[in-house]
Amino acid sequence: MRLLRFGLVAATCCGALVLSGCPDKPAATPDSGVAEVPQVPATPPPTRFSLSYQAPPSAPAVAPANDAGVAEDAGIAAASLTEIAPAPDDAAIIEPTSLLELRTSSPLKNYRVRLFDEADRAMVSDDDVEESETGLIYRIQLPQPLKSGFKYTLVVDAQTGTAFTDGLGRDVDEFRQTLQIAGEKEKPAPPPKPTGKKKRR
Repeated sequence: MRLLRFGLVAATCCGALVLSGCPDKPAATPDSGVAEVPQVPATPPPTRFSLSYQAPPSAPAVAPANDAGVAEDAGIAAASLTEIAPAPDDAAIIEPTSLLELRTSSPLKNYRVRLFDEADRAMVSDDDVEESETGLIYRIQLPQPLKSGFKYTLVVDAQTGTAFTDGLGRDVDEFRQTLQIAGEKEKPAPPPKPTGKKKRR
């Protein structure tokens, strides 16, 4: 009887071992001498400015006509923008233009954009701005093209106080770029001649 019980117990133990299989190997533990350093997010670079202008077309742009002889969208023939190479300590030479476009690599707060003539007078313009989380696009549309031979200065500075910041609250240095318009300097128009006849004495 004891033998029968012992045989049943032995068979049960063997079956349990077969069903359970070999025990899993212990998971490899990292070397205790090397600590995992958490990844620190990289600090975004400082705000960058880029300036472009719309060069005058070399010939009058004519929109292509369709089969019915109707001109298609004139925007197809619009001249593309030309980027101005940065020259902070010198004047960048550009063609006469009536459209300037300023872009930044991050949004700005408490800023203003102005264009000055040689006499440091702010130019009259129709400005348009597009702001987003990745920066801003600021367009300056002038009623008349900038005059050949003259110098103008684009300035980005603080709207109020002495400093303006980017989207992260970091101070941004004032941006200033002088533009030299290609060509000979336009001479001022002569004063109109008097049309009245002199009276005889």
